[in-house]
Amino acid sequence: MLMMSVSLDGFFEGPNHELDWQLIDEELHGFFNDQLRDMGAFLDGRVTYELMAEYWPTADKDPEAAAPVAEFARIWREMPKIVYSRTLDRVEWNTTLVREVVPTEVLELKAQPGGDLALGGGKLAAEFMRHDLIDEYWLYVHPVVLGEGTPLFQAPEARLNLRLTETRAFGNGVVLLRYRRPATE
Repeated sequence: MLMMSVSLDGFFEGPNHELDWQLIDEELHGFFNDQLRDMGAFLDGRVTYELMAEYWPTADKDPEAAAPVAEFARIWREMPKIVYSRTLDRVEWNTTLVREVVPTEVLELKAQPGGDLALGGGKLAAEFMRHDLIDEYWLYVHPVVLGEGTPLFQAPEARLNLRLTETRAFGNGVVLLRYRRPATE
C-alpha cells in the first residue's frame, strides 16, 4: 500500500524538498501509528530511508517527544525495512538493502504472511506504479496549496482506475482518501 501525505495541489514535498507544510498533530500521528504497527515491512527509497534514519532511531529518547512520536520511534526501529537504492553502501535499523525493484520479488514478498507492506517515497512509488505493484493508495490530503514541488504521481504512463473505499476527516483539516484497485478485492 502507498501511504503518503500530499498537498491539495498534489505535491508530496515542496520545491526545496521541504515537508514542513504537513499538518501532523497527535490525532493524525496516532492514526498513522495504528495503521503502521501491524505492517509486515516498510519499503522505502533511499531519500525516504535517510530522512527516517536521521530522526526515528532515537526520537523516543527526547523527554519532550509527544506520546505518538515516541511510539512511532519504537514501531520504526522494530519494523523490518527494505530500502531500494543503487547508491547506499550499508543500512541499519532492521533494514535490508535491495538494488532494483524486481516485480517477481515484490510479488513474493507481498504473498508472505505478516501484514501489508507500507510503501514510501515518490520515486519508488512511481517505479511500483509502472510495474502495477500497488494495491491500495492511502492519500492524506493536507489543506495546503504549495504551488510547486515534487508531484506524488510521477508515472504519467500509468493510468489507474481506482475505487474509493474510505474517507476520514481529521480535526486539523487533513482528509484521508483511501483507494483500492478494483482487481485487488
